Amino acid sequence: MSIIRKPPSQTPRADRPAAPASDAAADRRDAAGLAADLAWLRSLRVALVHDWLVTLRGGERVLDAFCELFPNATIHTLVRRPGVATPRIEAMQHAPSFADRVPGAHRHHRWLLPLYPSAIERVPVLDCDLILSSSHCVAKAVIPGPGAVHVCYSHTPVRYAWDRTDDYLRGTNSALAMAAPVLGAAARWLRGYDLSTLDRVDAFVANSDNTAGKIKRFYGRDAAVVPPPVETDRFSHIERHPAGYDLVLSGLVPYKRVDLAVAAYAELPERRLVVVGDGPELERLRRLAPPNVTLRGRVPESELTDCYRGAELLVFPGEEDFGIVPLEAQACGIPVVAYGRGGALESVVDGETGVYFYEPTPGCLAAAIRDLAARGVNPAACRTNAGRFRRQLFLERMIAELVAAMHASDARARGARLAAATRGSAAP
Repeated sequence: MSIIRKPPSQTPRADRPAAPASDAAADRRDAAGLAADLAWLRSLRVALVHDWLVTLRGGERVLDAFCELFPNATIHTLVRRPGVATPRIEAMQHAPSFADRVPGAHRHHRWLLPLYPSAIERVPVLDCDLILSSSHCVAKAVIPGPGAVHVCYSHTPVRYAWDRTDDYLRGTNSALAMAAPVLGAAARWLRGYDLSTLDRVDAFVANSDNTAGKIKRFYGRDAAVVPPPVETDRFSHIERHPAGYDLVLSGLVPYKRVDLAVAAYAELPERRLVVVGDGPELERLRRLAPPNVTLRGRVPESELTDCYRGAELLVFPGEEDFGIVPLEAQACGIPVVAYGRGGALESVVDGETGVYFYEPTPGCLAAAIRDLAARGVNPAACRTNAGRFRRQLFLERMIAELVAAMHASDARARGARLAAATRGSAAP
């Protein structure tokens, strides 16, 4: 297990631009103040670190916003599949790790987990002033250089190491169940590695209160909360034309529980379900699907708005750390049926923009779908709720958190210099 820690020197580089004056009410600053803060942040040497770029999901929406903040930064990833992300991300300078060159890495990146600690520790960011990682696996373990500040935007502590190991063993591949003892040992090893790299992070920013609670529980660290960005401007102007189907929009991995939605619609023959998304569960779900369920696989980004436009409601069947999709749906005026645990409790207003179901069974989910279909909701209430998470607010809050982290680093450096001077003056 690696125990490489952050270099001890916290003194900022001599050529690093001075931080702007501290503002305790940064989240309420005017446009001129925010612009000045952003200009200063952009004057720094910034690196963006993201676990892997092999699909376009919520984490990549966050990365896209980071690219808007820092268009001249380099994106460091473990594995990258060109062409799958947003145009803004694709236009950036990219630096994948050595793991990207392993045959089959783009399609089977999850199997390369044993390589990732070594790969992330070789990411070349030692000459940077600010490192902004987007982490749900090992991106937070990147090694900063002396005096650098590392802010980790945490989508979740490593799910398959901490609280979702059993979910990752469900379904997909029978060989996984046979290898459960080995994988359990691997999860324990990964937990140890995860803890050993905590002091490489100066400040955590969590995507939800739910994730902040996990960071406190697993890491013993506090985290600011900045919910991820929702492109409300893109979705709020969609003119809905309900086409008689309900929608699941999700990566097809076991913990997302799309299998639960598929099974629920076997009890709802009067309704149609369209599942949009790709992943290792796709073929298994096709075998399970009743006639009223269609699995479309991955659709181009340009067709996403059409998927929302025709939907009667969105089904969000798994426990997520946050989840951008329910808010995209609400921005379109579409109500949501969501599992009543995790991040959905922060994004769906029960009885106003959707309903919860509390037992992860097909019958309970089917009953909630019937309930929502019968009662309906006000599309304006959905759009108003989604507006609380609009992209511009995310950008402003992240600017404030990054400036605060840089100020805190400077304060620590001043404290260290003062302590050293005090020790020196006390010496005989």
